Amino acid sequence: MSWTDILNEAQGGMETFGTAQTATAEGFGALHVASTTAGEISNKHKELMALALGIGKQCVDCIAFHVKASIEAGATRAEIEETVGVCILMGGGPSYMYGVKALAAYDEFTA
Repeated sequence: MSWTDILNEAQGGMETFGTAQTATAEGFGALHVASTTAGEISNKHKELMALALGIGKQCVDCIAFHVKASIEAGATRAEIEETVGVCILMGGGPSYMYGVKALAAYDEFTA
């Protein structure tokens, strides 16, 4: 499955849930916007933090969403690589494996 397929599948599931549980989905969406809007920390750096947490929690869907959002916020492959490096420091082997997935997502989304 491609990273685009993973992202589309996750978005479809979220849309289905959002139709059934509108208030919860809208609340999560509002939290997402509030949490990632630039303030003292740029949107790009917030997305890289979210990506790091997605890697650390081993959430493939989160990796897809936040690699894409990091790219849209202007992150380079080198910045994603450094984010993966910090994840490996803090999370060891599992973060290494999921970090490599994040780099594969970056490569697909920017191809």
